Amino acid sequence: MTEQKNSYRQIMKATSLFGGVQFFQILISVVRSKFVAILLGPAGMGVVGLLTSTAGLVGGLTNFGLGTSAVKNISEANASGDKDRISTVIAVLRRLVWLTGLLGALVTLLLSPWLSEFTFGNRDYTVAFAWISITLLFNQLNIGEMVLLQGLRRLQHLAKANVYGSLTGLIITIPLYYKFGVRGIVPVIIITTFITLFFSWYFARKIKTENVPISQFILSTEGKGMMTMGFMISLSGLTTMIAAYLIRIFINRTGDVADVGFYNAGFTIINTYVGMIFTAMGTDYYPRLSMVAKDNARCKENINQQSEIALLILAPILIFFLVFVNWAVILLYSSQFLAITGMVYWAVMGIFFKAISWAIAFIFLAKGAGRLFFWNELASNIYTLILNVLGYYWGGLTGLGVSFLLSYLIYLLQVFIIAKVKYHFAFSASFILIFSVQFLLAMLGFAAVSMMRQPYVYLPGIVLIGISTWYSFKELEQRIGLKGIIQNSIQKIRKNNCL
Repeated sequence: MTEQKNSYRQIMKATSLFGGVQFFQILISVVRSKFVAILLGPAGMGVVGLLTSTAGLVGGLTNFGLGTSAVKNISEANASGDKDRISTVIAVLRRLVWLTGLLGALVTLLLSPWLSEFTFGNRDYTVAFAWISITLLFNQLNIGEMVLLQGLRRLQHLAKANVYGSLTGLIITIPLYYKFGVRGIVPVIIITTFITLFFSWYFARKIKTENVPISQFILSTEGKGMMTMGFMISLSGLTTMIAAYLIRIFINRTGDVADVGFYNAGFTIINTYVGMIFTAMGTDYYPRLSMVAKDNARCKENINQQSEIALLILAPILIFFLVFVNWAVILLYSSQFLAITGMVYWAVMGIFFKAISWAIAFIFLAKGAGRLFFWNELASNIYTLILNVLGYYWGGLTGLGVSFLLSYLIYLLQVFIIAKVKYHFAFSASFILIFSVQFLLAMLGFAAVSMMRQPYVYLPGIVLIGISTWYSFKELEQRIGLKGIIQNSIQKIRKNNCL
């Protein structure tokens, strides 16, 4: 029982830590966007977006997904406790990120005239892409250091590297844009990627490893698994980007460009502001699951625990979004974007299914089932695209929210069946109870906002938020002793203030 409570506490600790990091990074992103908008104007922002997205596309095609696949290898080596094994895997990873980083930089450099032509319709930005090519090497080296910290579960160092890199990048970005304007775009991109690399390298070098010689044979045998799995992950990411591109094209041609903007805004709320919880949890969850990947029973236990914590944290937030989505849209955007509220209502309900399917799908990565992961995600992207097209055609923006819900309901059934057949996965009774209670409360919230006008919906809405929060607190108290953790934190704060 103590071991189980420690596992729940580890999940909560990592989620709290990286939830704070994600919130801080989003805040920095908002501040940076405001200053860039003021100092560079819409045209300058467009240039920044096109340069970085094009470089990101080349990076996605040449980095072989090492940022995800290598976490599994390092986690498994770490679980073995064999220092020589850990050092070997780390050395192979560092060699591979150099090779793939140089590949990305070389491709960008050689194709810079054509990248400029394709992106901007002319070759005026050839020199810009030539300079930016170095950032593909910096980014890949940074990925290697971040993977090392994540795989070895040095979470405090990983969090500090993220925060320090983002904050320092912001501090340097603003003066450069203020002094040089549009001419500062390329220097800023290069300097900020170097700063990010510096902090990840600084914290990763605190990890003591043995210097082991890496022969061509070791590089080939150890690196094959990383590269093969990573290649499948890269292909999966590419299909996701293509599907997202196609639905935007369809919306633009069937409706108008304003609806594309509404679509982007709505799913930014869902995938960025709500989705940061998934990013926070996944930072520790993936390496933790990889460490027990060979034991199906322990995988089942980890997935159920992660799903329970995800729902207990997310449910009150999702019901809050249901009740106060209008205020959230106005705060994040403006009253002009209130057209997306219907879409967000349905998408919020879909997040319940996304949370569960997200936790299950990690088992494919943890098990190293690269081909299974690719085909699973490809199938998902195909029917998601079809549902999005049908949803928008028949229901406009609200139809896109309905398609989001249906897509993740189907995806949950898909990953559950695969995991049950291949890895003997099943939901625990405690998880089923938590899901039933919280989803029922969300359905009542959805019914309230659908049938009642504002401000009358706020009273029952607040009651539902309160019940969901109380239930989550009660369940978390049973699992991790949340009340004691809060009291200890308050005492530490008071003690520090007294000092």
